[in-house]
Amino acid sequence: MPELRISKRTLDTIEITGREHFLWDTDLPGFGVRVRPSGAASYVVQYRVGGGRNSRTRRLTLAAVGKLTPDEARKIAKLKLGEAAAGGDPASSKAEARKALTFTELADAFLEEHAFVKRKATTAESYRSVVVRHLLPEFGTEKAGHVTRASVARLHLKLRETPYQANRTLAVLGSMYAFAGRRGLVPEGYNPARGVERYTEDRREKFLTSDELERLGAAIREAETVGIPWNPDPTKKTKHAPRDENRLTKISPFAAAAIRLLILTGARLREILHLKWENVDFERGLLLLPDSKTGKKAIVLNAPALAVLAGLPRIGPFVVPGDGPRLPRGDPRSPVGGEAALPKTIPADRGDAPLASPRADLKRPWAMVTAHAGLENVRLHDLRHTHASIGAGVGLGLPIIGKLLGHSQPATTARYAHLDADPLRRASDRIGAEIARAMGSSPAGVVSSIIPLIRD
Repeated sequence: MPELRISKRTLDTIEITGREHFLWDTDLPGFGVRVRPSGAASYVVQYRVGGGRNSRTRRLTLAAVGKLTPDEARKIAKLKLGEAAAGGDPASSKAEARKALTFTELADAFLEEHAFVKRKATTAESYRSVVVRHLLPEFGTEKAGHVTRASVARLHLKLRETPYQANRTLAVLGSMYAFAGRRGLVPEGYNPARGVERYTEDRREKFLTSDELERLGAAIREAETVGIPWNPDPTKKTKHAPRDENRLTKISPFAAAAIRLLILTGARLREILHLKWENVDFERGLLLLPDSKTGKKAIVLNAPALAVLAGLPRIGPFVVPGDGPRLPRGDPRSPVGGEAALPKTIPADRGDAPLASPRADLKRPWAMVTAHAGLENVRLHDLRHTHASIGAGVGLGLPIIGKLLGHSQPATTARYAHLDADPLRRASDRIGAEIARAMGSSPAGVVSSIIPLIRD
């Protein structure tokens, strides 16, 4: 086997013999070039496992000639030979690295063995969405153990326009690597999401005012009785459009009831949509939920909420039944008298169907009534915030409000602390009265003297 110093010049003059042969470097024993019968050449390292003449000889391919310069290949070869001299086996290490878990395999194991087994279905589905939309496109082809904090920080920065989504992505990734560490799929303590600073999230809270609640109530009543007017899209050609008096859209009484129950109870959307009649205790005025976001839970029903439930027909196991085939024409179970009772309306939804499945969402009826009420950027979840804000405003106290909403942590209810104004108002009134007496005026006199100054 010829020996010479491997350089660019020697590589340019490699002889193709039609047989595999090697060129060995004179400067670094064990470093060489393998030349295939086809002429393809690659850098290699040859060493003895464990040292000694009787030890097994192994050969490791570094890279194809052309991908590395001779000097770059020589530096890598020196490191590999050093590893072998210290008792290691670079070829075995490389083979193990090839067999190492990929990020995609880790993601599959995390979802199948952890998320969909130990988390609620909605939570698991949100995990899956983050994995598919953000994590797999970024790290799917990498080895799970090669994902770095720097690469995670780059992804987090890429999502900076949506800070909430960026932080959720970081949280899911952290949970995934915590799972991998417990299973021994990555080295213990290895978590590339740790140490990446989260974005500050501006918590969006909308509380409906008394005027907005009045407009919302009027819009719901109109939508479930006479219907809400609609106009054809002026940008599209509408052939045989109905007359103005016939362009009315109704919502089902179940959709109207669901919206009312959300504001009257402060319940979460799925707690109402998935509510079964068997979980309604009219005698004690409770909704006894076997499962919720925070586990088993009881929701107190006030008199208006009880009235809403009492006024609904029972056409299936769910209080708010799902969409599907309509009842036969004139069926007495239909809360609106069947299709024949609506000759001049366009149904907004098909919520009067007796199905054994719950309604999927309230997007269409909610969009309709809020638009008619002149409410912009109001979410269904804001009804829960409004319920809590009214309780805080009348001085019920945060512990009571937390119990009503089913919060498992007091910190969750603390967001309404600034609305709990009654104790502060009483304290301020006492201080004001003392100051007024010290100034020789009645509280009413002080107020009457200040108001002109404020107006000026």
